[in-house]
Amino acid sequence: MRSFHCLLMAVLVSTAMLSSPAEAAADRPNVLFIALDDLRDWVGYLGQNKQAQTPNMDRLAAKGFAFTRAYPAAPCCNPSRTALMSGQAPFTTGVYGNENDWRTVLPEGKMLTTAFREAGYRVMGSGKIYHEAFARRSEWDDYLDNPGGSPSIPAGQNDGVGGIKFGALDCNDEDLVDYRIANYAIEQLGRKQDKPFFLAVGIKKPHMPWNVPRKYFDRFPLENIQLPPYLENDLDDIPYAGQRMGHAETDHVPMLKSGRWKEAVQAYLATIAYADMNVGRVIDALEKSAYKDNTIVVLWGDHGWHLGEKHHWRKFALWEEANRTPFIWVAPGVTKPGTKSDVPVSLQSIYPTLMELCGIPTPRHVEARSVRPLLTNPAAPWTEPVINTWGKDNHAVRVAGWRYIRYENGDEELYDSIKDPNEWTNLAAKPEYAARIAALKQFLPARNAAEIAQSRRDPAGERKGVRKKKRDA
Repeated sequence: MRSFHCLLMAVLVSTAMLSSPAEAAADRPNVLFIALDDLRDWVGYLGQNKQAQTPNMDRLAAKGFAFTRAYPAAPCCNPSRTALMSGQAPFTTGVYGNENDWRTVLPEGKMLTTAFREAGYRVMGSGKIYHEAFARRSEWDDYLDNPGGSPSIPAGQNDGVGGIKFGALDCNDEDLVDYRIANYAIEQLGRKQDKPFFLAVGIKKPHMPWNVPRKYFDRFPLENIQLPPYLENDLDDIPYAGQRMGHAETDHVPMLKSGRWKEAVQAYLATIAYADMNVGRVIDALEKSAYKDNTIVVLWGDHGWHLGEKHHWRKFALWEEANRTPFIWVAPGVTKPGTKSDVPVSLQSIYPTLMELCGIPTPRHVEARSVRPLLTNPAAPWTEPVINTWGKDNHAVRVAGWRYIRYENGDEELYDSIKDPNEWTNLAAKPEYAARIAALKQFLPARNAAEIAQSRRDPAGERKGVRKKKRDA
């Protein structure tokens, strides 16, 4: 009898091993993966900017779990997205800027898309998920290519101040590319899928240019616009390396001279509102679909953005504004409506968290830790630091209550995030904080990979940032 039982168990195990990935994945949840480009912490649920109008992202946050202190691996599109999709940090891969072709160092087998495909999922996408200069469509079962262009500012109409491009458009919602990117996801959610799916939606706004239909500008009357917190002498205690990383002379000085700072803020808020509208369309489609009760939703922004704080515009810096971004989870059976956590977490956690929630083994190369314990219990112990990297050997360590920055030349900044949320007072030179700095230094990476070769100039026209500053030095 015992021999029979042993034989039966062997047959069952063999049968399980021979089952197809689709059969093994049959009961696994779907994933709706929503990315936004250049969206800082000006989202309603974060409470950072009372002017922001983001009812759809706020609605999603109310349905599930919202992190209030989420940060990317880097304040720049390509290294941030590469780290998120590969599970490996810039200082591991050498992907530091927008000109680094990550495909030369990260084989297809390491990517999040491949983990889902090998687990039996159909992997689909539209819009901007990777930095578009280095797309690798072979990772996807289906992808919306060439969704079309967008209207441009009419000839003779002012298009902004220098490199900060903005202006209202006389067009309809559906005339812009993000509307068609959202349409693709809506169509997929309305179809009968024959196996679990990973559906990525890369909304391109609020990336510049801040050109959206005029009605979104009208929501933010110019006379009511409030400028972000600003200190005229904010750079006085910033070391040379930090000031060099900023773009005061090229962006902020021309903006001040133009007298159009409020117009730029208005345009950014309008563009956020347009992006939120498209997020709402996708969420509405999910809620009307057959997949509403078995689909994990994760929404994230690839990094933050400055609008004059520290005399800086754009991302490309290691301060809070360039890095903080929204991060929302709705996981059926795991998250509870209206839950929040103020614990600093990394967007690199998305890869291992999705693996754990979907019952897929996390590949060994993935460096970050899953945030599932926090999704289940926001009071769970969490001591993982967040490392922001901008260029080789330039890092910020973000932990609860503190941000520590160390530049390649040894310059330092330290901020008490509770007493000084605007990071106006650099404490690094004060002797009484030496022990705090020593403790935070321990989290800096022991090894910084050499930067991989620059393949091409970023077609979006984004600043080369760190490399330009090094040439200036």
